[in-house]
Amino acid sequence: MSSRSALFESLLLSPSSSPVPSRIPPFLYGCAWKKERTPNLVYQALSVGFKGIDVAAQPRHYREDLVGDGMRRALKDGKVKRGDLFVQTKFTPPHGQDPKNMPYDPSSSITEQVQQSIKSSLHNLRISDDPQEQESTYIDSLVLHSPYPSLNDTLEAWHAAEAFIPDTIKYLGISNVSSLKILQELYRHANIKPSVIQNRFHRDTDYEKEIRKYCLENDMVFQSFWTLTANPQLLKSKPVLNLASAADVDPAVAMYALVMGLENVVILNGTTSHLEDDIEGLARVKAWAEKKTYDWENSMKHFKDLIGENLIVKPPIRGVE
Repeated sequence: MSSRSALFESLLLSPSSSPVPSRIPPFLYGCAWKKERTPNLVYQALSVGFKGIDVAAQPRHYREDLVGDGMRRALKDGKVKRGDLFVQTKFTPPHGQDPKNMPYDPSSSITEQVQQSIKSSLHNLRISDDPQEQESTYIDSLVLHSPYPSLNDTLEAWHAAEAFIPDTIKYLGISNVSSLKILQELYRHANIKPSVIQNRFHRDTDYEKEIRKYCLENDMVFQSFWTLTANPQLLKSKPVLNLASAADVDPAVAMYALVMGLENVVILNGTTSHLEDDIEGLARVKAWAEKKTYDWENSMKHFKDLIGENLIVKPPIRGVE
């Protein structure tokens, strides 16, 4: 049984400048495109057992302010404690923003844009209902929503974010990385190395095998998004349907569990209709897998065969206690 599978334990993010590593839960609740439903859905997610939130300072697709409303309500009602919650947001470069609604001045320097965006995020995701109270507010993970076309611009944004580590932001990451070379260059030049990589998991990118291998070798967690939407053929595949039947869960939950089983992978889950079912279903698969170890390992073998997974040489294990 894999010792770096998020199905069995929350993965640990090894400390960069943070003195104590943080746990990242198997599911992050994805908050894109929720619009006015955002606060209630975030509240529901945290109430049924989600321990992570993924949002962005990108008003075009996210309502970060309403995510904060839902989070504060859940904290106030005792549904979750802030110390048990993993809050992740993103800095989105100008090319990903609505020019008429941006969390920073697009005419300012990249460094200033990052600073302004983080300040806006800290306000939106504050713990206190008092809009002036941000002293105890922090963000667990800040993700660069996408690289810039220029490496120099990417590095300017990255170095600007590094200045907030470790007091205001605990970890840094990057999303929508189109090639391993881009990630390698960022890793080489970064003073504070990326802790999370958030990319689509789908056939057109060979299920990100190269990037996932690089993450495993360099102590980074891979965050999979569009896991269901981009993979309708996998969702109907024999390994997924067989696991769903054996563990008595929905095929979507079986698919999530198998992707987590690839090691060092957590899932962005943006469901609006079966939040509790997904949490309970994942627990059901875990219980089944722990009882039926051989059957679980066989399920993983067939799933890996299906996606053409190559053997990954594992580095010393540092991700899970």
